[in-house]
Amino acid sequence: MNKILVANRGEIALRVMRSCREMGIKTVAVYSEADRNAPFVKYADEAVCIGPPPSNQSYLLGDKIIDVSLQLNVDGIHPGYGFLSENADFADKVKKAGLVFIGPSPEAMRIMGDKLSAKAAAKKYKIPMVPGSEGAISSVKEGKEVAIATGFPILIKASAGGGGKGMRIVENIEEFEEQMKLAVSEATSAFGDGSVFIERYVAGPRHIEIQILGDTHGNIVYLFERECSIQRRHQKVIEEAPSSVLTPEIRKAMGECAVNVGKACDYVGAGTVEFLLDENKNFYFLEMNTRLQVEHPVTEMITGMDLVKEQIKVARGEKLSFKQSDLKIHGHSLEVRVYAEDPTNNFLPDIGKLVTYRRPQGLGVRVDDGFEEGMDIPIYYDPMISKLISFGKDREEAINRMIRAIDDYKIIGVETTLPFCKFVLKHEAFTSGNFDTHFINHYFKPEMLNVDNDDEGEIAALFAARLMGENTASLSVNQAEQQEISRWKTNRL
Repeated sequence: MNKILVANRGEIALRVMRSCREMGIKTVAVYSEADRNAPFVKYADEAVCIGPPPSNQSYLLGDKIIDVSLQLNVDGIHPGYGFLSENADFADKVKKAGLVFIGPSPEAMRIMGDKLSAKAAAKKYKIPMVPGSEGAISSVKEGKEVAIATGFPILIKASAGGGGKGMRIVENIEEFEEQMKLAVSEATSAFGDGSVFIERYVAGPRHIEIQILGDTHGNIVYLFERECSIQRRHQKVIEEAPSSVLTPEIRKAMGECAVNVGKACDYVGAGTVEFLLDENKNFYFLEMNTRLQVEHPVTEMITGMDLVKEQIKVARGEKLSFKQSDLKIHGHSLEVRVYAEDPTNNFLPDIGKLVTYRRPQGLGVRVDDGFEEGMDIPIYYDPMISKLISFGKDREEAINRMIRAIDDYKIIGVETTLPFCKFVLKHEAFTSGNFDTHFINHYFKPEMLNVDNDDEGEIAALFAARLMGENTASLSVNQAEQQEISRWKTNRL
């Protein structure tokens, strides 16, 4: 494989291209007019503008991307995450065009892309499931019967859903009909598929996912877990590896279940099997993401493995160069997603220009981003600016290093999730490991961040007043002493 087209944008496009360059592989960027000056476009060996800013006129144009690939003699297409990464029809077309899709087979995507077919496949291997309906609910009457049999509270979920869309918590039978209609309507609007199913609502769950990697020779391994329980709007904000709550026995059991989920669909490449862990440490299969995850860097940090390189090797038909017994956990890693959002205003997007943009540096700090100082955050795409990753010999060091990195990260021009992430990292519930997916509801109020800002402002004011006093006092000393004091203050500051 000599040339790869990256069918994506921003930080993930740049991250894939860097691994390609290390492997001696040329890269092609496709970009929208909004991304004309983006770093990933400049980094690629070749770049082609494929349309206006909206993704349905650019990054989702699968046929156009394939045409560009053929014109530039590309060998394979890496889809990153989002956009076309889990589009089985696109993967089919790539294959029919004589190109390599760097990801799983279209068949595996179809099985795991629908939550109901994914559950059916996983059941063959006796994977633990959350109690609920066997399949899609066809009527309100049937739904009520299943809900009563399952026991309240229950969760109505879109079969083709994701990101919290088409999902409704129902506390009692009286509100069931209204909530089911709302779930079906939202699922139809978001995914073009109104199919829903019912699960028991797991109170206080932790969201834990297992990274797997499979080759075309039937080998599948798991690369341990990622804890993804700190979420807003059912979307992850902070991830870590390993989880602070898993025992070696539970880790092994979950890993082996994840491998079996992969076997159930003949999985090839990098994929993630997601589980819910209840308060009694019972785990249940949730779904599978048939692509590289946003939070894959924390797995790379604790395993020392480049997952993008492994994806490419598998796509070239190579066998995995390691066995399960070769894989070990080394240290601890955290990732915070730096979104252009205002956490004091319900995490609403805060689009604007990066007037000041300075990345943190130092031992154990990694920044995956796709922006530079002076660039605008486009309104057309997800508002994630970067992924900030820390690594330490243990969880405490990784947390402390992340807090330092957040303090060193200078972003002026837009509000970001960095203050919220720092709040979480310093909270006793997080540092103790005693938290779940309801962290925000239990512990966070927007005004808590304003208190921190007020404290910082007060400290700055006191410091300025002290300096003023020192400057006034220095007028009474002789010139030599004044120069000496000035040099001392300069060094100290």
